Order: sequence, then C-alpha cells, then structure tokens
Amino acid sequence: MSDATLHALGQDPDDFAVQIADQIESFIVAVTEVAKGEDPDSAVPFLLLEVSQLLLAGGRLGAYQDVLPDERYEPDLGPEPDVDELRERFAYMLEPVDVYSEVFDPYEPRKSPVAHRISDDIADVVTDLRHGLAHYRAGRTTEALWWWQFSYFSNWGSTASATLRALQSLVAHVRLDQPLEALDGLDTDEDLAEEDLAEQAGRVMAEEIAGPLGLPGGGARR
Repeated sequence: MSDATLHALGQDPDDFAVQIADQIESFIVAVTEVAKGEDPDSAVPFLLLEVSQLLLAGGRLGAYQDVLPDERYEPDLGPEPDVDELRERFAYMLEPVDVYSEVFDPYEPRKSPVAHRISDDIADVVTDLRHGLAHYRAGRTTEALWWWQFSYFSNWGSTASATLRALQSLVAHVRLDQPLEALDGLDTDEDLAEEDLAEQAGRVMAEEIAGPLGLPGGGARR
C-alpha cells in the first residue's frame, strides 16, 4: 500500500472527518456557484475539476476502515434541503449535452446502456453529501463519516464517477475535434440498447459546441 493509503487507514477519525467535510463542503459551494450561471462558458471545465476533486474524497472514504454508527437508528435530520433549483439550473445550462449514456454496473454482463442526465446526477450527489454534512454540523462526526462512506459505496460514488466520465468525454471530444453524438433526445426513464442509441443520436460537430462550453476547438495532433 502507498503511504497515503496507510495514512488514511490509520488516521484519527476526528481529523479524517474534518478533512472529508472540508472537501465535501468545498464541492457543494463550488457547484452551487457554477449553477448560478454567472460564467456559463466555463461550466463544464469547472464541473470536471470539482467532480474529480470530490472523487478524491470518495477514494479516501473507500480506503478508510469501515465506519460503524454510534446508534442503531439514524437521528432525525428534519426535512431535506430542496435541490430542484440546482437541478433545473444545470439542466438549462447544459441542455445541449445534459443527457449521456452509461452502463450502470461494468461487472454485469451484457447490460444495456442507460440514459442519464448530468443535472440529475449533480443534484443527487449534492443531496447525499448534504445529508452527511447535516450530521457533521450537529456534532455527530461518526454518523457523518458512516453516511458518507455508506452512500459513497451505494450511490454517490458511482453517480459521480459516471458524471466524471461524461464530462471528461465531452471535453475530450471538443479538444480533439471529434464529432459528438447528441443524446439530449434520449428517454432517461428507460434502458436503451446500443442500436437504439445509434438510431436516436444525431450528429453535432465538436466545433459547434466548443464556443458555448468555453472550450477551444482544434488542437488535435494529426
């Protein structure tokens, strides 16, 4: 194991929780600012950076020892903060490229791709992270760590990973001047086979989306 992994495995829970909470809070603040739309041209590059950094926290949670909550039942947190506005802002901002296809479980054979939305994914991840942050701010450090670790394995880790792949692919298509298949017309409520994806996808040249996304077209080596 690397020194970083060994450090994470043996780290004091309180210190570890402070670091994870800082990373999570930084992500929530950053994506909330991006969603305001004050600099829409930089939205995709910023999201790529922020989701990448969040997954570093997720990796640390994954490498950390199993966290067990102090109580058998989770304390009541009251109503969850509404993320609909965040979701809607990103859906509007990313409308040309919001929908992408993803294989939910890479170890499940012959699984058809499923249509997802980046806007839904970000809102879903923020919901999970805020839930743990509420415990942390209430002084329930162990409960917060347990929730972040559990939900990393069960939901937000895979969701953020899929989002990162979509964002990285989008940036790569633009930077490499490669045509991008438009998936915004896909139905996100049903599984789609590969031939269905190909049939429904329109062709959009990378240079046509480079401007609105704040990414330079061209630059690919021949």
